[in-house]
Amino acid sequence: MSAMPTMPVFTHSGGALIASPDSVLREQVVHRLNGRCRPVQQALGGADALAKLEKGEWQVLFLDRRLPDLDAEELILIIQRRFPGTQVVMLDSDGTRSAEDDSEDQNLAGPRASRSAPNLNHRALEVGNALAQNPLPGMIGTSEAMQRVYRMVRLVAARTTTVLIAGPTGTGKELVARALHTLSPRSAKPLVVVNCAAIPEALLESELFGYTRGAFTGAVQSQIGRIPAAHGGTLFLDEVSEFPLGMQAKLLRFLEQKEVQRLGTCEVTRVDVRVLAASNVDLASRAARGDFRQDLFYRLSAFPIELPPLAARRDDIVPLAEHFLACMAAAMEMPRLCLSDHAVRILETHPWNGNVRELQHVMERASILVENGDTIEAAHLYFPYGHNSEGHALTVES
Repeated sequence: MSAMPTMPVFTHSGGALIASPDSVLREQVVHRLNGRCRPVQQALGGADALAKLEKGEWQVLFLDRRLPDLDAEELILIIQRRFPGTQVVMLDSDGTRSAEDDSEDQNLAGPRASRSAPNLNHRALEVGNALAQNPLPGMIGTSEAMQRVYRMVRLVAARTTTVLIAGPTGTGKELVARALHTLSPRSAKPLVVVNCAAIPEALLESELFGYTRGAFTGAVQSQIGRIPAAHGGTLFLDEVSEFPLGMQAKLLRFLEQKEVQRLGTCEVTRVDVRVLAASNVDLASRAARGDFRQDLFYRLSAFPIELPPLAARRDDIVPLAEHFLACMAAAMEMPRLCLSDHAVRILETHPWNGNVRELQHVMERASILVENGDTIEAAHLYFPYGHNSEGHALTVES
């Protein structure tokens, strides 16, 4: 039997479900969890697992490939569709069985009772990494800081809970919002993005709630509005800290009542919309100063997710840089560029005040400056607004 790595500590609620007809295999997984997760339940097959998934929320399902009633691959597709917040970890057993003394199992039929002695395939069963979340759709990085983000997103994706995504500019807040929508049961419906800072205050109400023909000068035809357009799906309020104070009461009413009233009519329409919001400033501090309604802040931050700056996830810098280079190579139909060791050291020590977006721009400039070469050197890394870890301005060598 292959050795199982150390099981990481669960840092949030969720629990584990173990589905296998093999009692020994189930008990081994329970033993490896070793109280790090609450609750832990066992299922004897696929149908039993589905029934338990219906009754509760589970962070991870340990699933035996050999089920007595359902095909494991088909079951995974069902789980991905109906329970997107549950991670599936496959268990492999070689199916060998060893006869044992039936003195312990005299109530079982047959002259000799036997129990399975599974050989766990370490490539298929990495219990030590069972809770290591894969990156979200559209995101790169496996650092511990991002692992926490992935877990939080997968936990809340299936809910209708309002989520506030916080973090510095350039950390990927819109990517998280899109992942929340993609992993949710609403993925087939619209994701409507509203940049609250980009719409003039005079137009914001009509843009969000819609208007009827003749509601104001220039309203030559009716407009449905961004919120009703997201019916059945998700509304993402980006830069919500810039939402005008005078409009915040109307936004709060919508969040509480799930009703909208178009300009120019008294008719109220109910909408089914899941709301996500993002802010690159400390919204709690703004609320405390009176620059943002406290009741709206509390309503938006029902489930906060904090994105770390790139400097706090340095293990992800090189994979992100290589990803951007690969994307640019594919777009330009050209060979993929490599990074020299010196370039890697500079990337890993740069402060990255502009976060992932700054890294993307640095890689784009470097891919241009390399001209016909195949390797990005330190001289190709140009930081117009930054310095390297030694405090020297980084410029292009002539």
